[in-house]
Amino acid sequence: MQGTIKKKTDKGFGFIAQDGQTKDLFFHSKSLVGVTFDELREGDTVSFDVEDSPKGPNAVNVQRA
Repeated sequence: MQGTIKKKTDKGFGFIAQDGQTKDLFFHSKSLVGVTFDELREGDTVSFDVEDSPKGPNAVNVQRA
């Protein structure tokens, strides 16, 4: 899937606006591949997989598109 980094926090996580979806996905810095959390900027296009967790769906394998 693809989306855009919508918001980053100073605590190592953020949210991705999914293409064609209304609900944003949570992502954690530990879910990044080939890029560090500090290298990502709000507005960057990323690709990712979606994984279910007890708190709802999360983005994993997040990398620049």
